[in-house]
Amino acid sequence: MIRIGIINVSDRASKGIYEDLPGKEIVNTLNEYLLSPWEKEYAIIPDEQDLIENKMIEMADKKNCSLIITCGGTGPAKRDVTPEATEAVCDKMMPGFGELMRSISLKYVPTAILSRQTAGIRNNTLIVNLPGKPKAIRQCLDAVFPAIPYCIDLLEGPRMECNTATMNAFRPKEN
Repeated sequence: MIRIGIINVSDRASKGIYEDLPGKEIVNTLNEYLLSPWEKEYAIIPDEQDLIENKMIEMADKKNCSLIITCGGTGPAKRDVTPEATEAVCDKMMPGFGELMRSISLKYVPTAILSRQTAGIRNNTLIVNLPGKPKAIRQCLDAVFPAIPYCIDLLEGPRMECNTATMNAFRPKEN
């Protein structure tokens, strides 16, 4: 079974002021992409770096998530600290994820240059930071997800099979 952590980082959603549309968008998108059975570990937490770090560590180390996807907290505001939390808990950073997401987002909004999405690896877990807007979440996942199943393979995680009608994951051809 593939375990995927989903963390919505939002002061207002964590207080129930906003509906958790970003987290729901991630779940809906993964349900469209994946043929492999998967289960989620889910959290909505405020923009507090120590809470974000602790939740990532729990999902990676205790809940055995192969993939953790965060949304929110990637902008330039003082309370936007998701990338800092990700860097603090990861052994390796994967800057190509953020580069691609910003590149794709720039096709839609000029403010994409303000986004600080990133990704990294903690032990055998890939952590990917997405923006907080549902539309941008889908755009960014459409861009980076083709590389995620192979990354999970390289981390010796469970094999993710995708629905080719909605997601074409890339894996190098074997010799």
